Amino acid sequence: MSGWFTVAAQTDFPVGTLRTTDLDGTPVAVFNLDGRYYAIEDICTHDGGILTGGALEGDVIVCPRHGARFSIKTGEVLSPPAYEDVTTFPVRVEDGMVQVRDARWD
Repeated sequence: MSGWFTVAAQTDFPVGTLRTTDLDGTPVAVFNLDGRYYAIEDICTHDGGILTGGALEGDVIVCPRHGARFSIKTGEVLSPPAYEDVTTFPVRVEDGMVQVRDARWD
């Protein structure tokens, strides 16, 4: 998948919120942090659980299952039990629409 996928209109995506979407079978969480958009794979690298049920602490998401912490901005794992980073995805705003793409297979 190399095209851009529309997640939401920028006006419907306020600061401090997130949206989830599916990119050709890959669950992705898109966050609006202080007016900048970031996207990560919505899967904990520790045990494969969904991350978006967890707490948001600034630019960190905490896995709801076992407490692993990940940077929303970089995908970096910040605490165990996870030891692998989550995948990040490019995000852009085009004609007022927030869009994400999976460039891993380009």
